[in-house]
Amino acid sequence: MASDALNFQGTADLCDEYEDHPGLQVAEPLFRDFGGERAFSGEIVTLKCFEDNTKVREMLGEDGRGKVLVVDAGGSLRCAMLGDQLAMLAVKNGWAGVVMYGCIRDSRACAGMPLGVKALATHPLKSRKLGVGQVNIPVKFAGICFKTGDRLFADEDGIVVLPA
Repeated sequence: MASDALNFQGTADLCDEYEDHPGLQVAEPLFRDFGGERAFSGEIVTLKCFEDNTKVREMLGEDGRGKVLVVDAGGSLRCAMLGDQLAMLAVKNGWAGVVMYGCIRDSRACAGMPLGVKALATHPLKSRKLGVGQVNIPVKFAGICFKTGDRLFADEDGIVVLPA
């Protein structure tokens, strides 16, 4: 499965090809596309934080080549956990994309960047900065258990995860 799936034609094709694979997970259709890249894939790096994006900044400040940051922000619709500055940091450090179980802001600017961004909605209010969060732990939302090291594939049809 490894590298051939990385050059995927689409999530629908992956679902067809791996429909009998016991590790195939397909996310519930909760997310909207906000980044300039509609199709993206990579190795998952997980982060769990609630209404505090300090750890999001820390993670996106690291080398992200071949990776997708999956953030369990608790589904909060009360503030944004990613904006144009953090999206630009992600681009600078080579991240393929961000899946945010929460909100983003600066959506117009994010749409012009070479980065995949899926989130629940937009919100103009920025998050708090308390430095709280957990990295590389399994996170569960949208009917999927995301684990660091697994592979995520996303496009206009949805999000698919396959084990490493």
